[in-house]
Amino acid sequence: MTNRADDITAFLAQTEWATAKQQPLQQDASNRRYVRLVQDNRRAILMDAPASAGEDVRPFVDITTRLRDAGLSAPEIYAQDVAAGLLLLEDLGDDLFADTLARAPEMEVELYTAAVDVLIALHHQTPAPGLAPYDAATMGPLAALAAVWYAPSQTLETEIAQTVSTLAADILPERMGMIQRDYHAQNLLWLPDRSGLSRVGLLDYQDAMLGPLAYDLVSLTLDARRNVDPAIHTAMIAHFAAGTGQTVDAVTRQAALCGAQRNLRILGVFARLWVRDGKANYLSLLPRVWRHLQTCLAHPDLAPLATLCAALPAPDANHLAQIKARR
Repeated sequence: MTNRADDITAFLAQTEWATAKQQPLQQDASNRRYVRLVQDNRRAILMDAPASAGEDVRPFVDITTRLRDAGLSAPEIYAQDVAAGLLLLEDLGDDLFADTLARAPEMEVELYTAAVDVLIALHHQTPAPGLAPYDAATMGPLAALAAVWYAPSQTLETEIAQTVSTLAADILPERMGMIQRDYHAQNLLWLPDRSGLSRVGLLDYQDAMLGPLAYDLVSLTLDARRNVDPAIHTAMIAHFAAGTGQTVDAVTRQAALCGAQRNLRILGVFARLWVRDGKANYLSLLPRVWRHLQTCLAHPDLAPLATLCAALPAPDANHLAQIKARR
């Protein structure tokens, strides 16, 4: 049985990158690993996603094809060994939105408008079949992860799931699109040498589903990892509404629901990353996620959910200590 290094060597031997210098890159929350390959002033990215670690590159390949067919800047796949969980990808560079805005905060409106333009384009396209639905029936149980991992309560888990599903059935728009689900400043790259929609480089979209584009809108403007000016959130709702032919009130309502559902899910996922997986750095993000949740729950149409969520404890020092003690 070969080890992982042998698998990678054999894979790269079939490409022109066999002798490239390898530079490990920062990992995300998954078990995937990324390595930058440098050779003759050219660069590429190796994605190492072994099935033995629970990874599957097929969704990434599928969604990459869909995004590129839509004219968007997902990385080109140069070579692949699906069985081995290895992909050789175009290197879109290092200019993440988060890093670009840290250097040039005055670009926030320009970058966020460009990112929302991508969502508007996806709204108007008919997605190819085969995407799993992110619908009312799906959204409820995912929101209830807050009552599974963040503040365990079987009763609250059931109530949150039922209430979110009921609200979603009423609020979600008829027209759905391909949502990438982790559409935020650390998964978007600024590519100013390209034009139009292609200026926005896309990463970490393998979990894409068919759902309300307002979900990605709030992923972007209610970011778990960086503070976004509330005026940007309001402006991007208006921009998305204008670009999709909807009223601002309708998109605001969708954004409130999607934001509440998403941030409830994130409370659960970030707690689970510590309790189950031993990844502690996500706990420090919980206070921001909580603030986003409260912002969304303030919408009057979400009053039934706000009443339920009043039973959830805020992520203060005491509750964070309780989460940490569960591992």
